[in-house]
Amino acid sequence: MPDKQTEEEVKTSTIQYAKKWGESPLPPTVLATLITAQHARPFQALPMLFPPVLLASTYLNLNDYVVDSAGINAAWSTLYLILARRRKQPFTEKWGIRGIVRGATMGMCVANLVGGGLTYAFGRRSREEEM
Repeated sequence: MPDKQTEEEVKTSTIQYAKKWGESPLPPTVLATLITAQHARPFQALPMLFPPVLLASTYLNLNDYVVDSAGINAAWSTLYLILARRRKQPFTEKWGIRGIVRGATMGMCVANLVGGGLTYAFGRRSREEEM
């Protein structure tokens, strides 16, 4: 018969995984790195506005503003996803290195949208808990 602790570990749901993803400082940093890898050379000004905001979101997360950081991360990831979806790419270019990096970036944006959105919607700020 399994003990109580293993039963509790098994009961983690997909929503809990997504919420933990939104609380982590790592996803905005990785997304900023992928965006920089795509748009630094040749330099494209509009997409390069996103990495500083995402890194500021990481800084906020590390300073215990987890819920606010998740909201910023979800919002800016959504904006980048909208911007990236506007640019059409031929089928043959989707399977090169740049296409794979672009696909990983867009997948990371979707994960940040879901995780950050759940964390922002259902998260509690530490100042609210003290009152």
